[in-house]
Amino acid sequence: MANTLQSKKRARQAERATAVNKARRSRIRTFLRKVEEAIASGNAEEAALALKAAQPELMRGVTKGVYHKNTASRKVSRLASRVKALAKA
Repeated sequence: MANTLQSKKRARQAERATAVNKARRSRIRTFLRKVEEAIASGNAEEAALALKAAQPELMRGVTKGVYHKNTASRKVSRLASRVKALAKA
């Protein structure tokens, strides 16, 4: 348990930041799930729109420190290739 005033304050700040990051991560996962569902349903137009909405959310997560840049780029790349393959089929 935190003993000094500074460590108590840092514990409070960490708790707040954790809650914010958790909400942000959940929001991003929701956008990703919409893309996954559109791909699973076979709807290329809907999947492309969902990907277009999910991409800025993922990158915003990078700027906010929730995801690493390469992780977000990898996720976007893999989803984009799946959407592209769906559009060709």
